[in-house]
This record gives sequence, C-alpha cells and structure tokens, in this order.
Amino acid sequence: MSDLPASDDLVFLPLGGTGEIGMNLNLYGHAGAWLMIDLGITFADDRVGGLDVLMPDPAFIEARRDQLAGLVLTHAHEDHIGAVPYLWPRLRCPIYATPFTAKVLSGKLQEAGLLEEAEITEVPMSGRFSVGPFELELITLTHSIPEPNAVVLRTGAGTVLHTGDWKLDPDPLVGEDYDEAALRGLAGERVLAMICDSTNALVDGDSGSEAEVCSSLNELIGEQKGRVAVACFASNVARVEAVFRAAEAHGRRVALVGRSLLRIFQAARDTGYLAGVRAPIRVEDLGYLPREEVLLLCTGSQGEPRSALWRIVRDEHPHVVLEEGDTVIFSSRVIPGNEISIGRLQNALSRQGLHVVTDRDHFIHVSGHPAREELAQMYQWVRPKIAIPVHGEARHLAEHAELARACQVPQALVAENGELIRLAPQGAEVVERVETGRLALDGTRLVPLGDESVRARQRMNFNGAAMATVVLDGKGALRTDPHVTLQGLLDGQGEEGLEAARTTIREALARLSRAELRDDAAVHETVRVALRRWAYRLLGKRPVTDVHVLRLD
Repeated sequence: MSDLPASDDLVFLPLGGTGEIGMNLNLYGHAGAWLMIDLGITFADDRVGGLDVLMPDPAFIEARRDQLAGLVLTHAHEDHIGAVPYLWPRLRCPIYATPFTAKVLSGKLQEAGLLEEAEITEVPMSGRFSVGPFELELITLTHSIPEPNAVVLRTGAGTVLHTGDWKLDPDPLVGEDYDEAALRGLAGERVLAMICDSTNALVDGDSGSEAEVCSSLNELIGEQKGRVAVACFASNVARVEAVFRAAEAHGRRVALVGRSLLRIFQAARDTGYLAGVRAPIRVEDLGYLPREEVLLLCTGSQGEPRSALWRIVRDEHPHVVLEEGDTVIFSSRVIPGNEISIGRLQNALSRQGLHVVTDRDHFIHVSGHPAREELAQMYQWVRPKIAIPVHGEARHLAEHAELARACQVPQALVAENGELIRLAPQGAEVVERVETGRLALDGTRLVPLGDESVRARQRMNFNGAAMATVVLDGKGALRTDPHVTLQGLLDGQGEEGLEAARTTIREALARLSRAELRDDAAVHETVRVALRRWAYRLLGKRPVTDVHVLRLD
C-alpha cells in the first residue's frame, strides 16, 4: 500500500491474531496515520523444533513507522503484549495501557533493557485520550486477567469498537464489573464496525463466572490430604485469589512456584489487587510446615517444558517435592496445540503416584472468552453496521460471522491476516493484501519462521545429520580414510555403519575423473550426494549433509 489512508478513509489491517489464536497485532489507518492495538506472541509447539516464541512480522508498519501514532494495549496477556520487548525497538512509538498492564509491561521492558527508552502513558480505567487523529475511549470488560478493555475509536470517518478479549462475568472476583451502560450507549452513535473476539464462537450458552470456580475450588481443596499443587495461568489473578481463599479456609499456606507467578502476583499487589490475601510463604521455608498445611501454586498448566511442575516431576526443583498421594489440580483449559505436552506432564505425575484432577473431573475452570449468548448480547447492545470476527481460527470466524448475521448485523466479513479492509466510506471490503509472516525467537535472534537455519533444524529433527571430511592431495588422491560423523542415525549399528559410509565415499571418489578430483566443488558435491543416497538406501532418511574438503600439498 503506497498511499496514506485519506481523511475520509478508515481501514483495518490485522497482521496477527485473525485466523489463529495468539500473536495479536491489529492496525487501524485514518487521516494519514496508523494506530496499533496489541502486539503479542504465541508459544511454539513440537512442529517448530528448537523455538519457544513466535510473533507477527511487523514489516508493513515498520516501513511506515513515521506514520505510527501509537500502540494501545487492551490487557496484559502474552498474546497481546508479549512481543513488545522484542519488536518495540523496530517501531519506537508511544505505548498506552491501564495501570496493571503498564506494570506487567514495565517488568518485561526492564528485563530487555528498554524501560528508559520506551514511553508508556498510563491511562485510567474508562479513560479517554487522543492518539494522532484517533479519539479513544476505554470500556471496562471482564476477562481472565485484571483490567481488560474494549477500545472505542472515534474518527471523522466513523466509530469502531475493538473488543479485545472479554466475557460478561457477573461476579469477576477481582477487578471491576463490565460497563454495560457504556456498551449500551454506543448504540446511539451508530457504530460503524465491531472487531470482536471469536474464541468461543462455537460454544453455546455463557462462559461462567470466576466466583463459581472459587466456590468449587474451595470444596475440592478441602477434600484433599497431603500437599496440594494447583496449576493455573499466572495471569488469572482471580484464580490466584480463589486459591489463596481456599488455602486460608482449610489451614494451608500458599507458596508461589514459578517466576511468572511471582511477577504477576507482585504486579497485582502494586496496583491494588490481591490486597486481602495473606502473603505467600517462600518456597525455601516449605520444609518447616506439615504437608497437609501446604498449597503450591505452580506454573505448568500447559505442560511447558521449563515450568515449575516439570521441574518438580524431574526432581530438579531445589526446594519443592511432591510425594505419592499428593494432589495436582489443573485449574485451566487445554489451549489447542498443547494437548500432547499437557498429556505428557499429567502422565508423568500419575506415574509418580500423584492424584491428578482436571476440568474433566471437577468444575475448576471457566473460560475468559464469550460464548454465543454473550456474543449475541454484545451485538444487541452495540448494534454495529459491520462485524469483523478476529481472535479465532477459521471455524471460529465463520461461525461468529453467521451469528452476527443472525443478530441482524447488516454485514459480516471474515478476514485473514494481511487483508486490508476498508471500513469507510463505502462499507467493508477487502481492498488489498499485504505481505505477512511470523518471526521466531531463535536463542537471542529474531528470524523469519522460514529462515534457512530454522528449516535446517527442522530437517535435522526428522532426518538427522551427516558430516564427512575428506583429505586429498593436490592430484585428488585420498591421504587418509574419510571421516564421517552421523547425528540421529545408525542407532545401535556403530562402527559397522560408519565403515559402510566411508566405503560409499571412497567408491564415489573413484568414479571421478582426474580433473574433477582436483576441483573442490566437484568433490564436495559428489561426496554429499553419495552420503545422502547411502543414508536413504540404508535408513530411509535424507539427512542434512555437509562435507569438508581438505587439500594437503
């Protein structure tokens, strides 16, 4: 897109989080400027070996960063703020967030050495403020983290409601109730479009209340003997409070096990949440308490390999031990894609004689996203002309669009990342497609997900690796036996297999002409092809193969 959005244009461009769950990055363009809402990550699964964190590629807006008026963060979940420490240096725009989100983000920026550079403007709940040509208002909603906000964008071309993540929780336990009056008031403004969360568009009914989970958890924990460990999302401060309340009711002290829980707990305390709960004990002091007086609040609800629960299972935690007969409660849902990792962790816990409780066994979790009744209620309150579902996979978006049409929304448009949607002046229409992609955190580097180093590692993961070194004289005669190293191949075949590989290389070199033997490139390619073909004939594998050619005069 070469032209700036004109003063009578209002466009929407998702670069992440549409057609997928996670990695949210949304852009609005108007009157020569762009506004970004959210900048998040997702966590890699087994399909992307050696990588932990993925995020949207911001190349489109990075090339236009002089037009980027600011970044507004709807709430503090990783899929909405997690990419800021990695990508903000490419954007260098002002950041706007409510107190809790600003506190969590400040900790991340401090770890990245960016806190003094990044400009964070703290916006009060229900605050109104201007960013470039956009007049913005925050509307308080409820979700599985404090201070979730919808963002109202008012422009000369029309008004848009960007919901962020939300639900309609009648008793959220922590934080303010959703602002029904403000949502109803939007109907009088003739809202042009609502850009809305689709995570639970396939789920009938409503999402349930945190207060109900609190009561159920209290009952469950009261029935347990020995030590109890509860795994939940660290950011679910309401769930954290529920666990503390249950512990207090049954004479247990809570220890926080996992860095993210400690960070979120402190951020919540610093911004006025969790003020009524008893301070946790240090994990170093657990040994002074009888086992039936201990409750461990742990990271690891999604089976993350470096989480507290895995460290405990592997006996790698310096202070925490679970014994046969203890109980582990997974007070969370399974995020799609994490089924295998969670299953591995739960099986490992069971093998050690621990009692594992999940949401299939007991009512211990509710979603933070709106089910169909809540979506319908939102459409009835706001009455937008256009519905654009986001934050969901293809099925979620399609079902959400059908629901919006059933709620009498005149136009519902299903989009994908990279589709530039004109909202005004002529109505919703995809007018252009821009390049999108994903970046991966590879150690300390950000690389495109299709980077050769990443693809090579994926190939090695499936096919192994082979390396050969051949030492030749100036005429091309071998001065010593080829040296072969095989990784992830020939398990149990040892020296016999290596000798077969060396024989293959010698035979391949013997077929070369004198001129070819003097050509390092020809020798390199001959050995590489011969070694790969040998591996395929013997093992059915095509390993990543490298060859070193050395010449001795």
